[in-house]
Amino acid sequence: MKQAEAQVVDARKFRFKSVLGGSIGNLVEWYDWYAYSVFALYFSSAFFPNDDETSQLLNTAGIFAIGFLMRPIGGWLMGAYADKKGRKAALTLSVLIMSAGSLAITFVPDYHHIGIAAPIILVLARLFQGISIGGEYGTAATYLSEIAPRRHRGFYSSFQYITTTCGQILALIVLLLLQRYFLTTTQLGSWGWRIPFGIGAVLALSTIYLRRNLPETTSFVKEKVAESKRGTVKELLKYPKETAIIVGFTIGTTVAFYTFTTYIQKFLVNTAKFSKADSTLITLIVLVVFMLAQPVSGIISDKIGRKRVMIIYGMVSMVATVPIMMALSATHNFWTATLLISLALVILSLCTSISAIIKAELFPVNIRTLGVSLPYALTVAIFGGTAETVALTFKKWGHNNWFFWYIAVCSLISLVVSLVIPDPDKTSRLEDNQY
Repeated sequence: MKQAEAQVVDARKFRFKSVLGGSIGNLVEWYDWYAYSVFALYFSSAFFPNDDETSQLLNTAGIFAIGFLMRPIGGWLMGAYADKKGRKAALTLSVLIMSAGSLAITFVPDYHHIGIAAPIILVLARLFQGISIGGEYGTAATYLSEIAPRRHRGFYSSFQYITTTCGQILALIVLLLLQRYFLTTTQLGSWGWRIPFGIGAVLALSTIYLRRNLPETTSFVKEKVAESKRGTVKELLKYPKETAIIVGFTIGTTVAFYTFTTYIQKFLVNTAKFSKADSTLITLIVLVVFMLAQPVSGIISDKIGRKRVMIIYGMVSMVATVPIMMALSATHNFWTATLLISLALVILSLCTSISAIIKAELFPVNIRTLGVSLPYALTVAIFGGTAETVALTFKKWGHNNWFFWYIAVCSLISLVVSLVIPDPDKTSRLEDNQY
């Protein structure tokens, strides 16, 4: 009896340490990634001198998209590394790369001092960050999935987006503190926007120690496949159906995610005409709602099944997105805007909470991280990374509403995939761990 109790205690300690290490590192990485978008309203003029705010935002959004183009490369390199050398090693390396990109943005001189070299350096820094975040998603998703007990996989999976959202919340808190208590708008636009990137670089370096001491997953340790068959594109090509499922499911979710968590701050300022301070506060509130919805949605998926939750998300998102965005573009009330965005994000949580587990359980251990990382990163680069640019381009053309329908069509694609895929609760390739 005592031995059995001791094993239960050891299992709980293992899971707590593993979830904490993976989650904290994920939080820091996504803070660094989101700091760019959150502070773009202030530093866009430092790199792209122009009197037209929409043009400045369009340029910074373009660089945001360029960072996404590196995510498939990061997914490929880091995914292969994780399948060959271990999840822990890849998680540690991704944080180090992210820190380098944040340090570069912190210290790069602006356009007035070094001319065209300023945006070039900014692009290079975002390329580094794109490689890092491209590998982070798949590795963290795989790690959390492999340590999760079978009955609670949806709940464990939800920590991926809990910490992702926490990273953006932290970036917004830094912005709010600087806006309201420490710096003027002029100071933020002149030099204050560098502060969050410096904070991110320091946090990333401090996270390396924690991740170096993470326990490796039992699934990876017990895998006996030869190294030549670990994490290679050749092996991944043996799973075309699984790859297509990830691409189709990701199309709708990534466009909605980057619309309502990243672009929405600029939408509130540039279209709904809220102040920068109010738009930041609204975004912070709705992200807290989104974060709290993750574990609830994960638990629901453990109760009723992941496929049912996926279908419910696709149907509701497809129908509700356009009315929500139309109402949001017409309102000037703080709490009305907050409630509308919160509704959209609660709907979105139905799929983001189980995103990690849905992908990870499609592949065997030897190809799992690459299988999660590469097709996901490719899809996010094409659709998620360009969502902001597409929205701003439609606005510049005078057709804001076109973007609303674009989101709805992408949700329809995800719904179709959710309807045709086999029930993941019955076909999962994840091992039943004994932690």
